[in-house]
Amino acid sequence: MLALITPTARLHASWTEAYDEWPADAQQDGAGLRLAPDGGLDRPDAFAAWVERLRGQGDATVPAAPGRVHATYLWIVDGDTCLGAAELRHSLDDFLLGAGGHIGYSVRPSARRRGVATWALGELLTKARGLGLDRVLVTCDEDNSGSARTIERNGGVLEDVRTTAFGTKRRYWITPPPTPPALPVMGPGGISSNELRAWGRSQGFDIPDRGRLPSELLRAWERATEEVATEEVATEEAGERAE
Repeated sequence: MLALITPTARLHASWTEAYDEWPADAQQDGAGLRLAPDGGLDRPDAFAAWVERLRGQGDATVPAAPGRVHATYLWIVDGDTCLGAAELRHSLDDFLLGAGGHIGYSVRPSARRRGVATWALGELLTKARGLGLDRVLVTCDEDNSGSARTIERNGGVLEDVRTTAFGTKRRYWITPPPTPPALPVMGPGGISSNELRAWGRSQGFDIPDRGRLPSELLRAWERATEEVATEEVATEEAGERAE
């Protein structure tokens, strides 16, 4: 199942496989490679140090480095397979307003044309809302029709096309979806049908007061709880490293 996770040194081998699919001169948007050490990322210790540096970029209690803004780095994974990377910037400077935008992301070549980018951008927009962003700027190269379609599928409204020092960019604004309500807390006996009905209605499902629950609702609940579990594991891993 697709998930956005906090970078982890545990996936060094899979990340390297994904990285090796890219041409040497390719731009991997959202990967944070500019933060990598000069000696490369082949050694486990160098990779682990880079991962920790990525994880620290979103810490608002630490001033951002000159020329940078606070940002959350995430990896797009399917199980333990790295499919891509993303960077969610918490604010915009002049460069980001003109060309970079709030979100940068990339998908490894072998995982393209499977809807991964569209799914990932949708998830990133939800996280952007969680940061308090009510408008999100997403850009792409003027001639990148695939990225333009991905942005438009997620509600992107084209503001303009600008010539920048980094090429001609299509600039889209997106209003992130409302923050979804919290999942009902499951007790020892699990969740009740009434709680599940209430949660489903909050997600836009048309659910009768009585009768069998729709299979679409049950699948949505399973996906939501799996995503929460993935985030909890990432949080626990971070806590273990901090101890």
